Amino acid sequence: MAIAILFAGTSVFAAHSTNLVTDTAKTKKAKVAKVQYTCPMHHDVLSDKPGKCPKPNCSMTLVKVDPAKKKPAAMKM
Repeated sequence: MAIAILFAGTSVFAAHSTNLVTDTAKTKKAKVAKVQYTCPMHHDVLSDKPGKCPKPNCSMTLVKVDPAKKKPAAMKM
């Protein structure tokens, strides 16, 4: 009887710990940020791939957006 209880407890613990590893792997993948590109003159232009600015009369080369640098908040008066 004691062996059956010990076996059942071990099985439950092993099944539970496997799910935790899977969940951790999923959250690590979710934290990876996508690379985005923007125009140096038109910060409202965002793209998932490098290229040229689509704004008329611009055509500047898009540059990578640095995730550490955030856009400054608008000033309130």
